[in-house]
Amino acid sequence: MRLKKIAAAIMTAGLLLVAFAGCGGGSSSDGAGEGDAAANTEAGAGGATISVGLVTDVGGVNDQSFNQSAWEGLQRFRADTGSHVSYIESKDESGYAPNIETFIDQGTDLIWGVGSLLGDAFAQAGRDNPDRQFAVVDCAYASEDVPNKNVTGVVFATEECSFLVGYIAGKMSETGKVGHINGLATSTMETFAVGYYAGVLTANPDAQIMGQYSNSFSDPAAGKNIANQFYADGADIIFAAAGATGNGAIESAKEHGKWVIGVDMDQNYIAPDNVLTSAVKRVDNALYDVSSKMLDGTFEGGTTEVYSLRNNGVGYATTGDHIPADILAEAEEIKNEIVAGNLKVPATAAELEAQFPGKYNMPAVEQ
Repeated sequence: MRLKKIAAAIMTAGLLLVAFAGCGGGSSSDGAGEGDAAANTEAGAGGATISVGLVTDVGGVNDQSFNQSAWEGLQRFRADTGSHVSYIESKDESGYAPNIETFIDQGTDLIWGVGSLLGDAFAQAGRDNPDRQFAVVDCAYASEDVPNKNVTGVVFATEECSFLVGYIAGKMSETGKVGHINGLATSTMETFAVGYYAGVLTANPDAQIMGQYSNSFSDPAAGKNIANQFYADGADIIFAAAGATGNGAIESAKEHGKWVIGVDMDQNYIAPDNVLTSAVKRVDNALYDVSSKMLDGTFEGGTTEVYSLRNNGVGYATTGDHIPADILAEAEEIKNEIVAGNLKVPATAAELEAQFPGKYNMPAVEQ
């Protein structure tokens, strides 16, 4: 497909590049106690200059997804600056506030939360502690949510990376049937689905897309069950955007000898023969960048930091060399056009419907 045809298909609808939803929905997690937090601490050899704490979402710091990527970003920040970094894993939603309070009690300079589900707890912490700085991945706060301007939101144009892996899936599927497993039915997660559907249908307008929310970021068994059903129904490629739940889909792909698309990190190392590509969300870069601004004195709290293809905030992986050269060239050309602002990718269900009316059956998100 020539690029001008792709551009025409996307530009016809006059779609917006990025639409970011605010946080909300509630808290969720139960964290480690103060003793556990102390055990999960690393300091650089050069001595700490600032202290940074991380409260994970329910997937935990070894979820092979965005929590792990966040911690890797802080470990790199520690190695480069000598700062003190630590994390507390959240187990269920009752622990978000206590985990945040642990870092507050320790005098931590910058406290991070990973995931939109922590949004309410961090907003409250910001209101209660106006002299402390907080930052949350996948959140964009309105001024009335955090009047003290000390809680920073970090959001990603995940529709962009999802579009690219969707395009690859649409081009490479031999059955014309692909799948998509999402985590919780939130507006933030919807952008993954919207981008993927748009990419698939741009590559193959006749493709059939099977989609389902797993309702969890930490249930590999659920991810595997959904993937098993999609593969049984004829899908030969599945995009699993569901945190640790997606690990179950990767296991299913291995057992069925099918393709799966990873998320957040380059997940090819988990199943080198089955992970076709990954929609990479550079949470590590975001944490490193914002924490560095805190360290050098250029940090302005209360902002919303946007990470996209333009600033290496999202992307797609090519590890394994599974993507044919001609399709990879097309994907790179599309990527360059998005970065240049010439291609606008849908980020909401309404924008997707305007571009592809009646062409898909994406699970709805309750607003």
